[in-house]
Amino acid sequence: MSFIKVDATSDFSFHNLPYGIFSTPDNVKHRIGVAIGDQILDLSVILSLFRGPVMSKHQDVFDQPTLNAFMDLGYEAWRETRKTLQLLLSANESTLRDDVSLRSRAFVHQSAATMHLPADIGDYTDFYSSRDHATNVGIMFRGKENALMPNWLRLPVGYHGRASSVVVSGTPIRRPSGQMRPDQTRPPVFGHSKQLDIELEMAFFVGRRTQLGEPIPINKAHEHIFGMVLMNDWSARDIQAWEYVPLGPFLGKNFGTTISPWVVPMEALLPFAQPNTLQDPEPLPYLQHQDAYTFNINLFVSLKGQDMAEAATICRSNFKYMYWTMKQQLAHHTVNGCNVRPGDLLASGTISGPDPESFGSMLELSWRGSKNIDLGGGETRTFLKDGDEVTITGYCEGDGYRVGFGPCVGTILPALQH
Repeated sequence: MSFIKVDATSDFSFHNLPYGIFSTPDNVKHRIGVAIGDQILDLSVILSLFRGPVMSKHQDVFDQPTLNAFMDLGYEAWRETRKTLQLLLSANESTLRDDVSLRSRAFVHQSAATMHLPADIGDYTDFYSSRDHATNVGIMFRGKENALMPNWLRLPVGYHGRASSVVVSGTPIRRPSGQMRPDQTRPPVFGHSKQLDIELEMAFFVGRRTQLGEPIPINKAHEHIFGMVLMNDWSARDIQAWEYVPLGPFLGKNFGTTISPWVVPMEALLPFAQPNTLQDPEPLPYLQHQDAYTFNINLFVSLKGQDMAEAATICRSNFKYMYWTMKQQLAHHTVNGCNVRPGDLLASGTISGPDPESFGSMLELSWRGSKNIDLGGGETRTFLKDGDEVTITGYCEGDGYRVGFGPCVGTILPALQH
């Protein structure tokens, strides 16, 4: 399909073409790239080749240090850009293929690049849209009879997170400190979190901005969903358990959220769409859509301790287990007139499936610390230890190709002394 050789197991096939922000030792400027195989195509070098009716007027967005300006152009600009990229990278197109000088300037090996956050993230919203996860947590804290709160099946529950602590894959995460109340018969104590956890999530970047007071109707929601990343929304369970009533997560969540650097465009994922989860009771009309917007994305979480020779896979899940779709999340988020801006990040919440191996948090995998997670070689965990490296990977499987996201990695550093 492309003149760039791509291994069948590569996340970055010709069918993918995700966007990211990178720099190199010889050029520290942050610039927009597209991944294909083990290469990055530098769009700042070839911006003059975007000559379509929309992008010919906006070539300058590819000379920016983030994706925000490109995201703000909207759906038709994204589609036109993707078609141009597919043409330029195709095996039968000579513009790049046969221009040795241009190719030498336009392509960078991924191993030579440093990846950065794809966008300036102005706002970050975290949803709670996996029924299996919400049920598991509800059973732990409230019992089977009250596992789901009365609103959960009626609307996509969410909260506003902290955008400043969203970091790119590879950034170490410091163990947080805060108030906890491990003994309910005694006053709270201050200290380092002893129940540091992962949360397997995915997130999407919002594209074209809206004005304050302007809802996004559900039949237009796809025009504002630019693309998806993997996410690890680290969580300090002991801090969160004490602080979250009545306003929800705060210090237990805002110390770090890790995302993968490559943003996979929705058009690359549409071939992997499947029928949405049957929702009962039927949502209110503003949340109803019939088109398939649930995606078959295989997800994996591995953990490698400091003394482990190799990582152990602790979770195998899938994005298709989500109850609420991204369209429903965005329509609900804005139905009150809340405006969105390019680069806003909206996350799924922990993704858990029906089987124990598909539980997307250590809270569930260890069932609130009551049983050990076996990592092999005598290593076990209930929650994270200092030095643990957690890697999330995910991909869609096509016929002889993958559409993947690259790794989302974070390592736990010891807490600072107070």
